[in-house]
Amino acid sequence: MFELRNVTKSYLTPKGRRYVFRNLSLAIPPGKNIGLIGRNGAGKSTLMRLLGGADVPDSGTIVTDRSISWPVGLTGGFQGSMSGRDNIKFVCRVYGAEGEAMREKIRFVQEFAEIGTWIDEPIKTYSSGMRSRVAFGLSMAFDFDYYLIDEVMSVGDAQFKRKCRKIFREKLKTSNVVLVSHSMSEISKLCDIVLLVKDGEIEIYEDVIEGIKAYSA
Repeated sequence: MFELRNVTKSYLTPKGRRYVFRNLSLAIPPGKNIGLIGRNGAGKSTLMRLLGGADVPDSGTIVTDRSISWPVGLTGGFQGSMSGRDNIKFVCRVYGAEGEAMREKIRFVQEFAEIGTWIDEPIKTYSSGMRSRVAFGLSMAFDFDYYLIDEVMSVGDAQFKRKCRKIFREKLKTSNVVLVSHSMSEISKLCDIVLLVKDGEIEIYEDVIEGIKAYSA
């Protein structure tokens, strides 16, 4: 369950303060796969960051009783001078995975990302593809109630995309997703409800097809 209570969010720009949301309140039904759709700049990624706690509102509150992932596949959170292994260890410690649990997650990410001995090299020496594979594997190494996905399925080659979709389908048997995507076919396949972000407001569509029609109109 997510509930937004009088949420206001703005950013300071060279042209002044830009408000993304003003006094926004809504309740999102629990146990649903959520699709966030809207035009570029509408505030989809801002809403995702707010839901996940990566950003905070200027005022108001966001309430949830579920565990939320960081944005899946996020590579910007890596420390470049540290090795892949040490970056994985750091995240494990944050989420309380120690000892054998930590070693298992390191093995999982190493195998999933197919990086072999590169795991002990600094992240800054990785190609963008290697960083993306490690980031996705690290996200999948942990269990959350909700996974935050922002166009991540578009990374990697065809074989890696198939691997990502396969493991993600397994996760969705016990978890839910908050998905930002411009692919309406992906939204219709994965999501149970749609949140249409438009003009600082959010319209909830429990009929996904109707939500897509409203977006396309």
